[in-house]
Amino acid sequence: MSSAHPVSMTASKKIDELYDLIKGIETAMFTTRGPTGQLVSRPMATQDRIEGTDLWFVTNVETHKLDDLALDPHVNCSYYNNRTHEWVSVAGVAHVSKNRNRVRQLYNESWKAWFDDEGGEKDGGPNDPRIALIMVEAEMATYMKVNKSRPIILFDLLKAKVTGSAARLGEIKEITGAEMMD
Repeated sequence: MSSAHPVSMTASKKIDELYDLIKGIETAMFTTRGPTGQLVSRPMATQDRIEGTDLWFVTNVETHKLDDLALDPHVNCSYYNNRTHEWVSVAGVAHVSKNRNRVRQLYNESWKAWFDDEGGEKDGGPNDPRIALIMVEAEMATYMKVNKSRPIILFDLLKAKVTGSAARLGEIKEITGAEMMD
């Protein structure tokens, strides 16, 4: 039996789909508001999902982005997969954590590339006091999931260019604040 109206996805399914997209993209453009009101974006690697709908990033406590967050904790994290044309935009509030247990829980050896070895505990390891985490408490997300193969995507893009019509690569979905809390 077919329905004239598509069945809406549960909040949990949308959140899982959102995180599957983020995991496949890995690097976010992390946008903060600077001291004079300008928006500043920088690439940051999203850490593994550990619980809920929060996004985790590692940072150096000496960076300017922490000054930005102290003035205005509202951020946007955007992701784009050039191969699939899928994208994600997450708006939320950032919280900085220097909790060593959480740092150790998320720690990855690749972090050492971003911290000079200054000797002692300042070696880029899990006990390095320069390492802090930024947790983005997601308030809303918008994303596009593409359920087409790469050749079909390329054909749709070519067809749109030739016909002058807009390409329809996927469905844009939104996860509202209430759904984020489920």
